[in-house]
Amino acid sequence: MTWQGIDAHFHLRRFNDIDSTNTEAKRLAADGAPEFTVVLANSQNAGRGRRGRHWASPPGNLYSSVVLRPEATPLEGAQVSFVAALAVSDVARSVLPAAAAIACKWPNDVIVNGHKISGILLESAATAGRLDWLVLGVGINVSHHPGLSGAYPSSALAEEGAAVLEVETVTTHYLEALANWYGRWRRDGFSAVRAAWLDRALGLGGPISVALERETVTGRFIDLDSSGALIVENEGGAHVMIVAGDVTFGTPRH
Repeated sequence: MTWQGIDAHFHLRRFNDIDSTNTEAKRLAADGAPEFTVVLANSQNAGRGRRGRHWASPPGNLYSSVVLRPEATPLEGAQVSFVAALAVSDVARSVLPAAAAIACKWPNDVIVNGHKISGILLESAATAGRLDWLVLGVGINVSHHPGLSGAYPSSALAEEGAAVLEVETVTTHYLEALANWYGRWRRDGFSAVRAAWLDRALGLGGPISVALERETVTGRFIDLDSSGALIVENEGGAHVMIVAGDVTFGTPRH
């Protein structure tokens, strides 16, 4: 799909600088904007990540939010985070050397050579248990990245070996991949998305630690359930289903 094809398929709204693409997309969605309305910005001055975390947004990276209107419950809509992760990992595969290690980390991160290269944020509104709209915010570190440390420090596609990239090129790759995976999810349900995500999953079959609000679950990452929840086999052999938590892999230190 060329940029002209993207422009024809999506309803693009482009900004030089904006508070947050998600904030603008939510305004548009509430005002009745059609599905596949896309807000793009060169920079954000109030970008947000999960749990309200600040997302540094200087020029040179991809900042996007897409208005979606799936006929789904909020729980089903949460599966779009897996759709987005597959799309972002497709982008990484298309621009990085074949030797790059690209993986999806539950619930919605994409890891390249041990580094985080993107952010995914879902926000929505619902009436009587059905989604009115869903806004999918995705940022991809193209030329630079924030100085995030931790188990998975941040990086950018350029630092991981991509050739010289224009943000517009990455945007085209991303929206094309998103249209593909979102279409498959709408047509075939979560099963195909789940299978593809598991094929790219970081840490599958290995030791895992999940920090919950009041406890930490440790064990082995064995599967996703049919809704996208993480399934951990704990040290006692019981299967624990987790719908939200901060994940790290490897044997925890005592």
